[in-house]
Order: sequence, then structure tokens, then C-alpha cells
Amino acid sequence: MSTLRPKVLAIVLAGGEGKRLMPLTADRAKPGVPFAGIYRLIDFALSNVVNSGYLQVVVLTQYKSHSLDRHVSQTWRMSSMLGNYVSSVPAQQRVGQHWYRGSADAIFQSLNLVRDERPDIIVVVGADHVYRMDFSQMVEQHLDSGAACTVAAIRQPISLADQFGVIDVVPDDPSRIREFLEKPTDPVGLPDAPDEVLASMGNYVFTADALVEAVTLDSETTGSKHDMGGDIVPGFVRRDLAGVYDYKDNDVPGSTDRDRGYWRDVGTLASYHAAHMDVVSPLPEFNLYNFEWPIYTSYGPQPPAKLVRGADGTTARVDAAVLSPGVVVTGGFVGHSVLSPSVRVESGATVEGSVLLNGVKVGEGAVVRNAILDKNVVVPPGATVGVDHAADEARGFLVQDGLTVMGKDQPFPTDDPAA
Repeated sequence: MSTLRPKVLAIVLAGGEGKRLMPLTADRAKPGVPFAGIYRLIDFALSNVVNSGYLQVVVLTQYKSHSLDRHVSQTWRMSSMLGNYVSSVPAQQRVGQHWYRGSADAIFQSLNLVRDERPDIIVVVGADHVYRMDFSQMVEQHLDSGAACTVAAIRQPISLADQFGVIDVVPDDPSRIREFLEKPTDPVGLPDAPDEVLASMGNYVFTADALVEAVTLDSETTGSKHDMGGDIVPGFVRRDLAGVYDYKDNDVPGSTDRDRGYWRDVGTLASYHAAHMDVVSPLPEFNLYNFEWPIYTSYGPQPPAKLVRGADGTTARVDAAVLSPGVVVTGGFVGHSVLSPSVRVESGATVEGSVLLNGVKVGEGAVVRNAILDKNVVVPPGATVGVDHAADEARGFLVQDGLTVMGKDQPFPTDDPAA
């Protein structure tokens, strides 16, 4: 390793299928799912990496990656003169006639990228969480600790331990991992907080040679699931080479007491919707307006959002909502909702507690409540979505956890069975 500043390569694992987010992932990979109007989920991981000062980044993709690859290539352009890049790398079957068998196998099949770059440190991050994090602080702890592997972890109530991969720390040295537990039912609380546990965030820092050796050995191990959290990290733990980085120690510039430490796994429709409600709250739990640690993206040549009176003179009203560029609200009401680019809300229409993705049209007098509508959905004049769940199900819409969800381009039935 260099005695000066270590060379860091960032690997973003973006091959997730996201089955629990269906139908939002029917036509795109989970990291490519839109969020908070103008962003994709992957923008949060990439913004955290580049804001941390790491400008050599590879994005490993696999599942229905066209939309994601296009977004990365069009948005995340670096100066090649300085050797910086964000490169989307699809699965290529480089080591056999099989696609990625897991996150560890994705890295193993991409070791040519590591050999080309020759980094000292490899930062591995997931691409489907909403949060801010300065990875340079985690790398600094990793270097000081002498560990081969460091896992980022966030504190969670012990009552929720059975929902996470939990890190059991050495009591006398809480920066070292004693055991990695998958969704334990009888966990031990932290030495300084008996009612809390450390849950893995799916972000890791490795000494490069150690990671290369680990994924290579794993590729030859019969019975392995080739998973970073399930196979690679436990291997380092067994050899007492794994440390933990407590997310509460991460100090992101511009963060406030309210949003410091915010992290959301948006892997279900309910959590995806709830994270959007966090964004639109009057005092947002996740502050998109932190200009000291911006979330970068691109949304194309959209005009500003506009609110105008309806044809009958009805005033457009908006309360606790995010309106993206290109949105037009014509004499309708939008409350506690997120409207993505090019959404239209016509006169007398109501949108409440909902997430509307690009190009959605809500017709005159229609009502959309507690719903997620994917791209290009058209709600006819006078129709309702999310008002009567039995009627929504009769129309073929997904009803789950109190939400009504319509997929990309899903039509409203011409002969409405609920009418």
C-alpha cells in the first residue's frame, strides 16, 4: 500500500432485481427506480462516493439494466483527463457460462477492473438505499484499525434485530466484530446501549489484496451463496480480521440534528412510499436541500414547474409536496405527495399521500390517494385510485399495505368493472 494517500476504487453493486418492489421493477433494476421526483436510487450511492472524494467508480449491473445503464452514462460523466470515471459494467460471463451468482461473484467476475486499477483500498457499496455518508471517514478508521474488512453499521432497536443482518461486537473492543448474525431472534445489545444492535448497511471497506483473495477463494467454495454479507464478511470475522464502522460517528457536512444518521432501505413498496413521505414532511427527516453534500442527477431539458388556475377559475393548491421540473397543476390540489417530471394534474383533481412518477396524467376531477403510479399512467377524468381498495383490485391494480400501485404504462380499464 502506498505510504502516502491510498488509492481507492469504489465498486457499486447495482445488479439487484428488487422483487419486493414489483411492479416498479418490472421494467428496470432496483437501483434504477426513480426517487423523490428527479433522482434514481443509485444517485444516492454515487453522490456519497464522489462527495467522499473517490472519483474512480465502477457500477456492476445485471438485471434489466438498460434504463440504469443509460442514466449512469448520461448523468455520471467525469473528466477523463484526470483519470476519473463512473463506468457501468454489465455482467459478461468472464469466468464461465453463468451470470453473477451473488454480490461476491459479481466482484470476482470483475477482478479485471481491480487488476487494471491496482487500488490499495476498495470501497463496496449497495445502490438501493437512501442516505448520506462520507466514506472517507470510514476508510480512515479502516486504515487506522489494521482490519482487512470494515462493515458499516447503523444502530437499530433490538426489537427489530430479526429484520437485519446484525453485528455482534467484541465487548471490550466494540470496533471489532465477534460474530455476524443473520436476522437473530435473541441478540445481545451493544455495550453502551443494551436496547440497540448494529445492523449491517451493506457498505464495506476492504484492503484490496484481502478482498481479491477472499472472492477468489469463495468462487471455488462448494455450497457458498457467493454473497458479500453472507459469505465474505463472515470469513473475515472467523479470522478476526473484521471491524465495524458505527454510522452514528459519520459527520456529513451540512447535516442537521434531524436528518443526521438518516438511512432507509426502500426495498418494499411500503418503505419506498414512507421514505417519500419523509421527504415531503414540513421538517424533512431527509433533507434534499443540503447543498454542502449534494445529491447529483440529471432529468433532461424540463421547464420549471407551474401552478395555474383551472378553466373554471379554480386556484391550484399545493401543501407539503415536491413538484419536479415540468410539472403542471391546473386548478387541482396536491398534498403530501411527490410529483416527478412532466406530471399533469388537471382542474378539480386531488392527489394526496401519493408518489407519481414521470409523465403521469391525473384527469379533471379525478382523485388519487395513498398510491404509487409508475411512468405514463393516465387516470381518466372523474376516476379514483386508492379511494376504494376493492374497486382497485377489481380493476387489476396492486393493493398492498394500504397502498394502490399501478405499473409503468398500465392502462385504466376501458370498461371499468368497479364503476
